[in-house]
Amino acid sequence: MGLDKFDELDKRIVKSLCESSQGSYRQIAHEMDIHPSTLMQRVKNLESRGIIKGYRANIDYMAMGFEFMGLVSVSTSDVVRVQDAIAEIPQVVAVFDVTGDCDCLAWISCEDRAEFSSVVKKINSLEGVTRTNTSVILGITKDPFEYIPPIL
Repeated sequence: MGLDKFDELDKRIVKSLCESSQGSYRQIAHEMDIHPSTLMQRVKNLESRGIIKGYRANIDYMAMGFEFMGLVSVSTSDVVRVQDAIAEIPQVVAVFDVTGDCDCLAWISCEDRAEFSSVVKKINSLEGVTRTNTSVILGITKDPFEYIPPIL
């Protein structure tokens, strides 16, 4: 589905909710100069179309003490099964199905070096994993959870 399937109001609503979904419908509608029932209906429609998948706090993992983060490049002979197994590991933030030198990337977040090492070894020992390569994240310059698509 392309951006041409969204009118300007839908785009403004998505942008507003990406910036902060903290306010009430009444408050957000007031800021957008629309009626609260219009906003509620539009948001409900965006949710039913799978555009808005939910609402949650934007957490700074490093500030919480999860200072050992990395990207594990995984090569495998069984992509779907391995990706599903990696996704079940609690320290895995995200699993990306990719092309290139590996079959998937796992973003992991751990509290200390021992936990980090354990998670990498766990991924490496999964049946079907043929090779891994781990890059340690030293810092985050642009947080993916703060990304707002350029829709307006």
